[in-house]
Amino acid sequence: MKRITRRDFLGKSALGIGSALLSRNLMAGTVSAGEMKKVKMPLGFQVWTIREKLVKDFPGTLKEMSGLGYKTVEMCSAPGYAMAGFAPLANMKAAEMKKIVEDAGLKLESTHYVMNELRNNLDERIAFAAETGQKQMILSSFGLPAKATMSDWMKAADELNAIGARTKAAGIQTGFHNHHGEFGKIDGVLIYDELLKQFDPELVKMQFQVAVVSIGYKAADYFNKYPGRFISAHLADWSESEKKSVVLGKGIVDWNEFFAAVKKGGAKNIFVEMDPETFAGSAAFINSL
Repeated sequence: MKRITRRDFLGKSALGIGSALLSRNLMAGTVSAGEMKKVKMPLGFQVWTIREKLVKDFPGTLKEMSGLGYKTVEMCSAPGYAMAGFAPLANMKAAEMKKIVEDAGLKLESTHYVMNELRNNLDERIAFAAETGQKQMILSSFGLPAKATMSDWMKAADELNAIGARTKAAGIQTGFHNHHGEFGKIDGVLIYDELLKQFDPELVKMQFQVAVVSIGYKAADYFNKYPGRFISAHLADWSESEKKSVVLGKGIVDWNEFFAAVKKGGAKNIFVEMDPETFAGSAAFINSL
């Protein structure tokens, strides 16, 4: 299968160290033994980057991830992401998916959706999420064009508010996942901040993409600035010297600062989302904290 980034897919669909490292951080004073105890969230992963392997062997891949120390999983909606490689899972019944996930020792906490399926098939998607026991439905992108105006962004936010009202009635929280684009500016105004103003705090929570640290935005700053506005976070780390994503704990993210602020932000879940080769080391790092 041809490699495709989540950003590529969403743009088209609209119209994605273990103990040695820990010891080093302790010796350097960047993480204290007392502060490490603050990490109480079960560690999860997002399936996007392992989708090719996942669709070939759904039970086996989930068991492999569980074996690395992951406790929760965030899916991509198979019908909505069918053209991105998830088509083989599109006919799986909710009860079957739930059983396979739980048999692997995991819990299905959340799923990513594209805008068109929430717009056109919301009742069906809510029913599927409810039957699998999920409490979170995350919009992965509005899929707006690069030249979208701030008014376009705000109209999309209002539409998601309406969707959020319907999921809330079913006991499910709607969330919004950012990419780098939401941290762009229109006429000097940051899109992300305007979205936080436009979203109803009760109807739409945010899923913070920690990867935007590569362009200068820290998750902890937003958790502290907007308490209670977040539902989850995608974990990633970044090496300034290598200019690429790296195993958690080997980059510039201050994880001590992150975990000190994440509960204030309101997040219920954390999901690693990086290249497959980083999953083992990242789980070892986080589970050592």
